[in-house]
Amino acid sequence: MAVKVLMTWDIAGERDQEYFEFIIGEFIPGVQRLGLQPAEAWATIYGSYPQIQVGLLAPDAMQARQILNSNDWGILQDRLFGYVKNFSYKVVPARGGFQFYSPNN
Repeated sequence: MAVKVLMTWDIAGERDQEYFEFIIGEFIPGVQRLGLQPAEAWATIYGSYPQIQVGLLAPDAMQARQILNSNDWGILQDRLFGYVKNFSYKVVPARGGFQFYSPNN
């Protein structure tokens, strides 16, 4: 059964331009090389929720866990951490449409 890796974070202060360059140039190609398929990306413009939510598809929970435990993911995640704060993720069964994830719930 397909799953989504739902990730949330806030962009670190004053790093917007570098952040977007990293996401487009390294993060998206990197997750695709690892076997995750970008499905959605959302930005919060109002409220006390994480600034960014990203959904990545994996064929099943076992493959998602293998990817998230891999050295290559660790390297990519460490690079991401240079641009973001308050990172959190959760693996959930994939459904059609938007799937909301709040790390505080």
